[in-house]
Amino acid sequence: MEQKRVLLCLAHMSGNEMQYIQEAFDTNWVVPLGPNVNAFERDLEAMVGHDKRVVALASGTAAIHLALVNLGIKRGDEVIVQSMTFSASANPVVYQGATPVFVDSEPVTWNMDPELLEHAIKDRIAKTGRKPRAIIPVYLYGMPAMIDDIMEVARRYDIPVVEDSAEGFGSRYRDQVVGTFGDYGIMSFNGNKMITTSGGGALICPDEETARRTMFYATQAREPFPYYLHREIGYNYRMSNICAGIGRGQMTVLDEHLAHHRHLCDLYVDDLRDVDAITVHVNPDERFDSNYWLNTILIDPSTGVTPEQARQYLDAHGIESRALWNPMHCQPVFASAPAYVNGVSERLFATGLCLPSGPCVSDDDAHRIAALLRDLVSK
Repeated sequence: MEQKRVLLCLAHMSGNEMQYIQEAFDTNWVVPLGPNVNAFERDLEAMVGHDKRVVALASGTAAIHLALVNLGIKRGDEVIVQSMTFSASANPVVYQGATPVFVDSEPVTWNMDPELLEHAIKDRIAKTGRKPRAIIPVYLYGMPAMIDDIMEVARRYDIPVVEDSAEGFGSRYRDQVVGTFGDYGIMSFNGNKMITTSGGGALICPDEETARRTMFYATQAREPFPYYLHREIGYNYRMSNICAGIGRGQMTVLDEHLAHHRHLCDLYVDDLRDVDAITVHVNPDERFDSNYWLNTILIDPSTGVTPEQARQYLDAHGIESRALWNPMHCQPVFASAPAYVNGVSERLFATGLCLPSGPCVSDDDAHRIAALLRDLVSK
């Protein structure tokens, strides 16, 4: 019998998604507003707590963009962005005509290095006479950052923080939901995330007024008149009622998804415990509670096995994997952007691999993947 192909992270519809979608069709609420949108936002607010407001949007990228719009980021400004991330963390900075300033990672969480962050702020002030307008740390593969230290630096220089927690849905630091430490937090519900709305995201806002402004910008900045009047540039960023229905159903199985991702991490750790050449990335200590959106490993370069060789080897056995993010300061599109690097993200990219981690990955799949990796590095 042909073995199934094991995918990296695939959406799994196992809640009551169809009920809410059918209700949207039955009532003709198939537009970017409606009962599902309102209910989904309330579900998300209940999860994040801390009196935050949540606005459901078309994507996590849209959420980052509107956070920058709310902060008044404009042409000529600089925004500090974690270099080890997906390009969606940096692209909205350019949408606003601003310049991303990339800061490298520390080796424990793989996220923004607080010491290097402060060095970058001081150097940008010395070079430009102005401090950066915002800081965007990222929760890489679901792992919380050293957010206490990052927030301390941000407060010292009075710079707002936009937490890119797109990969960290359900992760916590000191038992606080990520995305709730800074001024804004980002959620993503792309088809491969912890829960999905097929495509979508949300912006965690500090208060009701900011949420209202976010919804204003997300709906083409239409003024409240009985005719169409626009004083500002707006965007078509609101989530549809159908997508929100999927999200409502997914919220009912969130705890199940989180438990499964963490269970898979435990399996990878146990099966690879005695393989010195492979290190599974895990919570550094009790402060951290990663969702393990993607379980990741580092392969000792002394084995002679590169992440690309491992990816091809697993692919030949019907298993999807992928390299870690190629740092933004190494991307041709950002070649002219200032960057403060320490070599960590480049080393991670050169030695790291993402393993299958979604709800459709079985225990047997995880055991087989670990066995294949064991065989590969021992050849």
